[in-house]
Amino acid sequence: MGGKDYYAVLGVSRTATPDEIKRAYRTMARKYHPDLNHEPDAEERFKEINEAYEVLSDPDKRAMYDRYGTVEPGMGGFGGFSDPFDLFNEIFSGLGGFGTRRGAPRRGNDLRVEVEITFEEAARGVTKEVSVRRRERCPTCHGSGAAPGSRPDRCPECHGTGQVRRVQHTFLGSFVNIATCPRCGGTGTIIRQPCPTCNGSGYSYATRRLSVRIPAGIEHGMSLRLGGEGEPGERGGPPGNLYVTVKVKPHPFFKRRGDDVLLELRINVAQAALGDRVRVPTLEGEREIRIPPGTQPGTILRLRDLGFPHLRGGGRGDQLIVVQVEIPKELSEEQRGLFQQLGQTLGSASIIEEKQSFFDKLKETLGL
Repeated sequence: MGGKDYYAVLGVSRTATPDEIKRAYRTMARKYHPDLNHEPDAEERFKEINEAYEVLSDPDKRAMYDRYGTVEPGMGGFGGFSDPFDLFNEIFSGLGGFGTRRGAPRRGNDLRVEVEITFEEAARGVTKEVSVRRRERCPTCHGSGAAPGSRPDRCPECHGTGQVRRVQHTFLGSFVNIATCPRCGGTGTIIRQPCPTCNGSGYSYATRRLSVRIPAGIEHGMSLRLGGEGEPGERGGPPGNLYVTVKVKPHPFFKRRGDDVLLELRINVAQAALGDRVRVPTLEGEREIRIPPGTQPGTILRLRDLGFPHLRGGGRGDQLIVVQVEIPKELSEEQRGLFQQLGQTLGSASIIEEKQSFFDKLKETLGL
């Protein structure tokens, strides 16, 4: 709202009294009301007039405007209005057709449930059943709300339209006020013999079990949308949707990074120095891998195409095996003697330059 001269919009001076501001507003609003003024810029001028009056008629907002030339959203302003005509509706109660049509069809509510699957099921895909408690059309009256053998009567007040029209006289002139019928609530019908199952509401609650296909490669926290499986719409509106949020149980030793599977493998010093062949678990069963001689702690070995399937597109990730060399904390006398002999042949400790860290190496491997 910065940059607008609200005093000029209403045609008053900066020293104008509240009564002068109110009289000026009435004059300008009557002049530029869109129902009375058909000039191209009338609608925009009318919005500016209401905006100016909203600020200048409030002592706190006017003081802030006089000092800073604007009104902060937190002081009220127009932050609460999402449509240019909301303020007009607020002041004039929907005169002249600006009100919302409340008897229109309305889409049903969306529902959300959770389903838990295993790490392996997330990799392979699985079909699960979910239990949903939702509002449905009453099976006894089929949504009419009337007892069996009867039917709703047309509302005598609105004659079945769901709306009533009243003439309201204001300082701007006479306007037709269209409102929801207070007797039938906008339905256009009166139920004289309510259904005993739903008490005339036309709806009851039921628990349904639905089958949900969870695709391979889905990640923890993702949601699947089942169109039309939410609650039914009202007055002929479409049903809502059901959103199924997937929770993946943690695995005892596998971790997921994108579509790759991480596995930490601990080997002993001899295996690291001499090399070895070991069997490791994968999502497709055990696989034998080769530990090269001289393997260092933090070495990453890759098993291609043994990760998660790509959710959008063909192919799959890899399994990355992070090798950790386990240093024994307790040694027998024989083992101690052997290590002492080995240590004499390997030389003493020395200072080395800093090399790439394990996390840098992991990022490089993952392409991060």
